[in-house]
This record gives sequence, C-alpha cells and structure tokens, in this order.
Amino acid sequence: MVLFGRRISLRFSNYRCISRFICDDSSFRNNGCKSGVFSDEEFNKRSSVFGFDSDGNDIVEEILIGVPSSSNEDEETDGEYFSSKRRLLPDYVSDTDRVFKILQQDGIGFNTILELNNLGLNVSNNLVREVLLRILKSVNHTNKLRCARLAYKFFRWSGQQENYRHTTNAYHLAMKIFADCQVLNVMKKVYYEMTENNYQITARTFNILISACGEVCSARSTIESFIKSENFHHRPFKHSFNAILHSLLVMNQYQLIEWVYKEKRNGFPPDILTYNILLCTKYRLENFDQFYALLEEMGRNGFVPDLHTYNILLHVCAKANKPVSVLQQLNDMRNAGCDPSVLHFTSIIDGFGRAGNLFACEHFFEEMVKTGCLPDVVCYTVLIRVYIEAGDLEKAQDKFDEMFVKGQLPNVFTYSTMIRGLCIAEKFDEAHTMLQEMESRGCNPNFVVYSTLVYHMRKAGRSTEADEIIRQMVEKGRYTHHLSEFKMYRYRH
Repeated sequence: MVLFGRRISLRFSNYRCISRFICDDSSFRNNGCKSGVFSDEEFNKRSSVFGFDSDGNDIVEEILIGVPSSSNEDEETDGEYFSSKRRLLPDYVSDTDRVFKILQQDGIGFNTILELNNLGLNVSNNLVREVLLRILKSVNHTNKLRCARLAYKFFRWSGQQENYRHTTNAYHLAMKIFADCQVLNVMKKVYYEMTENNYQITARTFNILISACGEVCSARSTIESFIKSENFHHRPFKHSFNAILHSLLVMNQYQLIEWVYKEKRNGFPPDILTYNILLCTKYRLENFDQFYALLEEMGRNGFVPDLHTYNILLHVCAKANKPVSVLQQLNDMRNAGCDPSVLHFTSIIDGFGRAGNLFACEHFFEEMVKTGCLPDVVCYTVLIRVYIEAGDLEKAQDKFDEMFVKGQLPNVFTYSTMIRGLCIAEKFDEAHTMLQEMESRGCNPNFVVYSTLVYHMRKAGRSTEADEIIRQMVEKGRYTHHLSEFKMYRYRH
C-alpha cells in the first residue's frame, strides 16, 4: 500500500522520504506455530516481517509526509547505514578483515585488545563503520551475547585510538547491535555517553531506543526525555514534537502517537504535517469517526489539504469501495490547484484492489494514462498484485511484460509478487526461471522470494526442488542466518 510514496520526492525536490524497516528476528520463529508446521495463515503472518503486509501482499509501505529537506543533515550517515552499494576502498576492506579475524578469536587465553594494538592500524570512520556493520549483520539468536561482547570491546578499543573520535553513526551502530542482542543496559550506557559528549541526538537515535523499549511505560519515558531534550537534532522538522510523531508513525507505533498528541501537545501547535500523521494514525487504527472529526478540526484551524492529505483521503475512499467519492476527491484536488500524480492513482488502485473492485482498478489505471500520468514501477507492481489476488495470472503477466516495453524495470517486489502468483498457480518451473531471470538482471532476491518458493514447493510435495532452492541461496551466501526457518516450512496434508 502506498499512502505516502517515494515517487513524489522525485517531482517535489524539497521533500524527502524517511523510511525505516525495523524487524525483530524473534517474530519469525516458532511462536504460535504448532509442531513446526505452517498453515497458509501462519505463513502469511510470518512473511510480513520480510515485506508482506497482513494480507500476504508483498508491497512494502513507504512513508512520505511533506518533510522539508535539510541541508547536509547528518551528512556522513545519511544513506549509508545499511548500504550495500557503497564502494569500499581496498585498504580499509583488508583492515576490516584483519580486525574481524582477531575478534573471532576472542576467548579465554586470547588477549583481543593486545592483538588489535599489534595490528598498528590507522583507525578511521570507515573502518569502525565496516566492522560494526559486519557484527550487526552477524547477529542471530544463537550468538547474541558473543556479538554484543565483541562489539563492546571493539567500540571501546577504537574510541581510545589516537586521532580518532567516534561519529554519531558509530554510536548508532553500536546501540543497534546492543538492542538486537537484547543487552539494553549496555545500549543505554552508550546512549548516555553519547549525550554526555554532546553528540547530536537525532531521529535515528530515537528510533533505536523506542524499538528496544519492551514496555509502554519505558517508551513513554523515552519520549518525554526526547521532547524535553535540548540536544535533540530534529531537523528537517519544525520542532521535536513532529519529529517524534513521524518516527513513531514509521515504526507503526499508533497508540503511542495518540498518547503523545493527547498528553504532550501543549506548546506545540499542530501544522499540516501533524494532521497528516494523525490522519494516517486514525486510518491505521480504523477510528474513522475520529478520522473525519480530525479533518473538520483541521479546516477550522485554517489548514487546507495538501498532496499528502489528499493521498490519504483517496486511499480511504477507494478501500471503502466508493468510486463516486474518489472522483469527487480528484475534482477537489484539481480545483485546489493540486494535480493528481502517479502516487495518488497508485493509492486509488491499491485501495480498490483491497476492496476487491477489479473493474475500478482497471478504470483508474486507464484514466491515469489518459491524463498523461505514466505508471511507474510501484504502480505496475500494485496492479500486478491486484491481478494475482484476483487469480488472474494472465493479466498479471501481461502487465509485467508491459513494464519492459514502457521502460519500467521490475524491482524485487515486482518479481516477488509474480513469483508468488506463479507458485499459487503451481507453475514452479516458471517461478524458478523468473528467480534466475531477476538475478541475471542484477535484482537480488530478498528472503520473501526464497521463502515463498520453498513454502509453496514443499506444500505441493516438491521437497527436492525446494531443497535445491535453499542450496543455491546458501551457495550465494544469502540469508544463511534464516536457514532454521525453513525447517518449519512443512505443510500438513
């Protein structure tokens, strides 16, 4: 679903997209799965961790709420936190390997700090980032304490080296490792050190802390401290209040959003961004009476809907299967001087698709093209998903083929959707061929692609082929830390 989408940022350069996907590994284990056997419902539920929504639809939600772009904010860290496309210079790539080799030997009788000192390295921001990233990616449910110990030793050692000072990004990586390893006392210790040393506290800091809060009272306490903090670097938001609301929305913390707005809004008058976040929250919680009351309040306070407000309204009307209301909203947009973009039509198509109105989906897709608004990869993917859900694999394939003709290359979510459709139709040879095709085109499969193939193949009694998919995945070094999950992908006949 695309309530707020990435594409509008290409048209409106003064907006930016802040998107996070924070995933707790524990939610994909054997909780709620009897005898290690998945039903269709249980498989779809667990797949949501890796990109499926609650309906089993593999369209990743992205959030854009008209946030003014900042200039060089957190310049060193933006776009680099988990980037796999960063070019690594040979010198610190080899240094990373040397450091990691020593860390792996840590244990009784081995002086890790002495061996690190003997390397004689010139510690740099790049080296620290790469080592911490490698530790973070290594964390699994069997090695949490060891990863936390190694991260702590390296973080402390590197911070004591001459001509080096930890960056904000290094602190965030360390905190994320300790959060994932569930050693929250160490995570908080690093956070307190960060604040004492006057590092900028950003939305990323807030996200890590809130994600690690297991109790509501702990989360509320953290929120209160951030609202009061003078070190909270809340750009590009006007004030810390909106920054916190936006971060909570990205993390799907809707109840906390309502609590923050109710309890802490004094001194922070709402603006259009605040209202858009609250409208999205009411929609998510299905509190539609409050949703429309909030719209009225917005009007009374002199705010008119912007492009993002209209996007929410269009989706709400479409999902409620109200074509006339959608047409009225589109007319209101145009009368207000807001031309609907591919983002808005995608939200409409997605909404009608969820309502099961295939005719409306096709109508508004054609209407979009008639108005000169060209569908992009996300729009095509949404329509393909609608056809798959409707059981019309032929039309889904037609739209998939049309993408290449129109110059829109499928992304991992497009391929994932098509592969799921082929698996549902038990066309496993074609699904496997499509997996090979996406790899040949430079599109790396995510875990959802592999798990979909394995699950449906085993469900159809084709365990040998499923095992071959797993073997190929392991040979390429992908998602090896999730191998144990495949043991549960057996279907009870």
